[in-house]
Amino acid sequence: MTRHDWTLAEVEALFAQPFMDLLFAAQQAHRRHQAPNTVQVSTLLSIKTGSCPEDCAYCPQSVRYDTGLETDELLEVEAVVERAAAAKRAGATRFCMGAAYRSPKPKDLRKVVEMIEQVKSLGLETCATLGMLSAAQARELKTAGLDYYNHNIDTSPEYYEKVISTRSFEDRLDTLQAVRDAGMHVCCGGIVGMGETPRDRAAMLHTLATLPVHPESVPINQLVRVPGTPLAQAEALDPFDFVRTIAVARILMPRSHVRLSAGRGDMSDELQALCFLAGANSIFYGEKLLTTGNPDCAHDRRLFARLNLVAQAPAPEPVAATA
Repeated sequence: MTRHDWTLAEVEALFAQPFMDLLFAAQQAHRRHQAPNTVQVSTLLSIKTGSCPEDCAYCPQSVRYDTGLETDELLEVEAVVERAAAAKRAGATRFCMGAAYRSPKPKDLRKVVEMIEQVKSLGLETCATLGMLSAAQARELKTAGLDYYNHNIDTSPEYYEKVISTRSFEDRLDTLQAVRDAGMHVCCGGIVGMGETPRDRAAMLHTLATLPVHPESVPINQLVRVPGTPLAQAEALDPFDFVRTIAVARILMPRSHVRLSAGRGDMSDELQALCFLAGANSIFYGEKLLTTGNPDCAHDRRLFARLNLVAQAPAPEPVAATA
């Protein structure tokens, strides 16, 4: 039975287990609820880059920081559909569209709706991350065929204000509720390595694991220390602490996809293998995650072959309607 009544003390106790015991428990939970040796593959495209008014301390897309990032306005629909088709040919089953907004403007949302409709027609699952949403905007995206909406809580409620001041933790939860109420799947996780304490990592996962419905996708990001951002000089996270976070997420949310997400480009193959052992079963596939690097597809295919991992089968081609 999937639990939603975890206490913070219980979550902290999981983190405190001996490393090998924790991985053993996580792999057991994984095999009870997930297909072993199978990884869901998503591709992420930045459809609008930079000039975001928020002050998220980790983000190179904030207009407040000088990171040398080149900004781009919202892409044309045709260009997005071309990239989605290429992602599907490369083996992705879900195409995620990310835009640097506080919240999308109506004219931009109309264009994103068209993107969703056309990407969906390719037979791909669709995902978007566009900042905060109202209930009406969430319903509009659902009507367009959006399957998943990503909106990370980033960290614990207590540490949140040290990372972001331009929107509250409750704002994050309100958007998640609007997405859930609209009938979409939720993609929600956080970032580790931002200077938070072990208790903060436990509290972040506790927040997710005690939602009325667990997020269907839980991305666990390792901070990418981008020069020019306030967290550029953050102390590097112990890799074993990252693996612990993956393992605890798997135990708490056994039916969710746990995604090995940002920061993977700096991880050795051996560290990634430990993450898969700890219960990660989703990755982003492609050379870039919005603005930061990611392993190339050929490297990922070699890693999958070395570990005998199999990419989740692509969705079938849509069947043309008959007259």
